[in-house]
Amino acid sequence: MTRPVFRFAPSPNGRLHLGHALSALLNDALARSSGGRLLLRIEDIDPTRSRPDLVAALQDDLAWLGLRFAAPVRRQSAHLDTYRALVEGLAARGLAYPCFCSRGTIAAAVAAETARGRETARDPDGAPLYPGLCRGLPEAEARARREAGEPHTWRLDMARALSAAPGPHAVRSFTVERAGPVHRIGAGAIEPADPARWGDPVLARRDVPTSYHLAVVTDDAAQGVTHVVRGADLRASTDLHVLLQALLGAPSPCYHHHTLLLDASGAKLAKSRGSRSLADLRAAGEAPADLRRRLGFA
Repeated sequence: MTRPVFRFAPSPNGRLHLGHALSALLNDALARSSGGRLLLRIEDIDPTRSRPDLVAALQDDLAWLGLRFAAPVRRQSAHLDTYRALVEGLAARGLAYPCFCSRGTIAAAVAAETARGRETARDPDGAPLYPGLCRGLPEAEARARREAGEPHTWRLDMARALSAAPGPHAVRSFTVERAGPVHRIGAGAIEPADPARWGDPVLARRDVPTSYHLAVVTDDAAQGVTHVVRGADLRASTDLHVLLQALLGAPSPCYHHHTLLLDASGAKLAKSRGSRSLADLRAAGEAPADLRRRLGFA
């Protein structure tokens, strides 16, 4: 059998918190019990929020937890040309198009539809689906606007993508079996995927030649990842990821989406909400063994 490959992939846009620790420790436990490898990926494509000091801080936090990763560490910022080429390839196949709409333009179009009494479809995250304003732009006009330097994103044409890779699409999942502190890969299942519910998603941002969705699919393939362990908030994204894998000829890993840790208000832990960081816990005197025990990894 192929040796399992796991990865932990934080973004350096804030300090790690308990939710990150849970995910990292679960990946580590499964890699150990299966004789697999554990990789570290730094998802630093955000040029305004990713900072070198935060990269160093998260690596320090992971070392404090006692985690060791197989080399090399992959930095997404070092592979922007790869992502750009993939977007260009999808565009050449007629599967991606430039979108010149600002957020305000999109919001106004959605509001206009709502005013006409038309219900707006929404993606799994609750955002209105892109109304397709730039989908039908003549190629010559789109090229001229790009050459003139007009800011734009790149979007996947979902209808064409599903024609090119009609499926049926499915997500291969696995469970986690636990015996005390030992975690093992459990029985799997095949679950249907519905990429269309994401509409025409962004593949490349205005300021970065990729998106989370394109980058994560590309990186998992490049790193040979066989088992993806991440939070339940990313389960719906997997529907889009399996479609991108089919379009790019990339393998599909098996997935496990673990339960999220919640704060006292019932909301998931998040950097943006100021959730207490591992650095804060360390400063308060908590030891790695205490934290591991609290999360079930004694």
